Amino acid sequence: MDNLAWVAVASIMSAGLCIGIGAIGPALGEGRALAQALAALAQQPDEANSITRTLFVGMAMVESTAIYCFVVTMILIFANPFWQFFVERAATGG
Repeated sequence: MDNLAWVAVASIMSAGLCIGIGAIGPALGEGRALAQALAALAQQPDEANSITRTLFVGMAMVESTAIYCFVVTMILIFANPFWQFFVERAATGG
């Protein structure tokens, strides 16, 4: 395999690892936050508005980590900064 193929393989593997591992933490965090919010609602139903508002803001913050991983994955696949370098180098034969 030439260098261009190795860059492609490394980019795709890195993107897969990034989104795969990067989604595990937010998923576990959101599940835990939801479980705690439901427990809080069961204990204090009068505070439902405050608990759900805080829950949604917290989940948005947790979900932003997964979105950042998704953005990095899209950059690795579609806008890889090394890709153009190796394409130009392969075209010149160097």
